[in-house]
Amino acid sequence: MLLEPRTWQGKVYSGGWVTGSGGEYDAVEPATGKVLAAVGAASAQDVQRAALTAQQAQREWAARPYDERARVLRRAAQLFVEHGDEIDDWIVRESGAIRPFARFQTRDVAAEECWEAAALASHPHGQVLRSNQPRLSLARRLPVGVVGVIAPFNAPVILSVRAIAPALALGNAVVCKPDPRTAVCGGVVLARIFEEAGLPEGLFHVLPGGADVGGALVEDPRIPVIAFTGSTAAGKQIARAAADRLKRVHLELGGNSALIVLDDVDLEQAVSVGAFGSFNHAGQICMATSRHLVAAGIADDYAAALAEHAERLPVGDPAGDDVAVGPLIDARQRDRIHGVVTASVEAGARLRTGGTYEGLFYRPTVLSGVPETAPAYAEEIFGPVAPVVAFGDVEEAVRLASGTEYGLSLGILTKDVMKGLALAERIPSGLVHINDQTVNDEALAPFGGVGYSGTGSRHGGAEANLEAFTEVQWVTVRGDLPHYPF
Repeated sequence: MLLEPRTWQGKVYSGGWVTGSGGEYDAVEPATGKVLAAVGAASAQDVQRAALTAQQAQREWAARPYDERARVLRRAAQLFVEHGDEIDDWIVRESGAIRPFARFQTRDVAAEECWEAAALASHPHGQVLRSNQPRLSLARRLPVGVVGVIAPFNAPVILSVRAIAPALALGNAVVCKPDPRTAVCGGVVLARIFEEAGLPEGLFHVLPGGADVGGALVEDPRIPVIAFTGSTAAGKQIARAAADRLKRVHLELGGNSALIVLDDVDLEQAVSVGAFGSFNHAGQICMATSRHLVAAGIADDYAAALAEHAERLPVGDPAGDDVAVGPLIDARQRDRIHGVVTASVEAGARLRTGGTYEGLFYRPTVLSGVPETAPAYAEEIFGPVAPVVAFGDVEEAVRLASGTEYGLSLGILTKDVMKGLALAERIPSGLVHINDQTVNDEALAPFGGVGYSGTGSRHGGAEANLEAFTEVQWVTVRGDLPHYPF
C-alpha cells in the first residue's frame, strides 16, 4: 500500500516523516462525520525549518543532470497510475468527490502533470542573443530556489501537483501547505508519491496547517515564489504581504463564470451541458458555471428543463452509493451557500428546485429571474446552485457576462462557431470554451484568470511553467579582456 497509515499517521513530511510542532488532528469524512485518520499539523516554526532544509537541498538538485530530475517525475506519474484506486478512495472519502472526479484528478491530470513536467526538465532553457559587441550573449533560465505552494480542498491533487511537479522538474525545492480539511489526499498522497519516486530527501515538504502556516510561507525570505490557489479574499491578503517582501506570487482565485446559451442550440443538449457545469463536484470548483445567461426566447424552457435535470441527480455518500453529487466540505460552506440562495429568493429570484439540505448534502438548486443585485448573481457561490438570467440580444449578453470583477472561465453554446468566437473576444476571461461548459482542465494547456480571478496563466504548458518557476539571467562571454579608456 502506498498510503499505509503507519507510515505517516500523526506526522508531517519534512526531511522524512516527523512529528509536527502543531500536534495532530482528525481527518474527517464529510459524508459521514467519521474520523479517517490522525493527521500531523505544522506551525510557523516548521515552515522556517523546512525552508532552510529545502534551500540547502535545492542547490544540489539544480546541479544534477536534467535527466535525473525527469526520471523522478516519470516515476511519479507511473505511481499515480499504479496506485490510482487507493488514491481515489482517499479523495472520495476525505474531499467528498464522486469517483469519476477522483479518477480524473489522478489519471487524467496528476499523472499527466508529472509526465509533462518530466518533459519540461529537458526543455531549452535559454536563448542565444545577438550582440553589437564581440562576445557571446545569451539569456538562460535558472530555478528560483524554493517554491511555496498553498492548495485548497476542492480538487486537492490537481491544484497542488500542477505547481509542485513543474517546480521540481525545473530544479526547485517545494514547501507545500495543503488545506487541513484534505491534508491526506492533498498532502500525504503527494509526499508518498515523490518519496517512492526517489526524490532526494529535503526537497519536498508537506506542512498541513492553518492561516499561520500559510502566512509563514509568504513571510519566509528563503521562499521567493508563492503559488496560491484559493479564494479571492485570501489571495488579496497574500498579494499584499508578498508585495512588502517583493515576492513573486501566482494567484489562481475565484470565479463567477458565465455560460451564454444562444437560441440556436438544441435545448436538451444545452441543459445537460449547463447542469454538469453547475453541479459537478457539488459546484465546488472555481470554474463552475455560476451564471446561465440564456436567450430570452428559450430562457423559461431552459430553466424548467434544468430544474428537471437537477431533480433527477442522486445526492449522497460517494463512497457507498452511486451518486452524481456528494457532500459539501463542511457546515460553514453549506451555511454560506444556503444564505446566498435564501437572500437571492428574498431579492426576487424564483426557486425552481432545490434550496434544501440534509447534513452536508445540498440539493442541486435552480434559480430563475435572478436580479443582477442578488448574491447568487453577483457573488461566487461555490455550491450546486444554477442561476438563470435571460438576455434580449448579443449586446446584453456581452454586458451581463462582462459585468463581474471575475474573469476565469466562459462557455458559449451556439451552432454558429464563428459567432461564438467573436462574442468571446469581447468578454474578459482567461479561459473560453465554445460549445462546452466552463469546467475544463488539461495538463499542457495554460490555465489562469484575469481580474479578481487571478494573475493570469501561471500553470499548464511549458511557457507558463518556465515563467512561473524560473528566473532569467543575462550572460555574456568574451574570448579576451576588452580595452577601456580608464
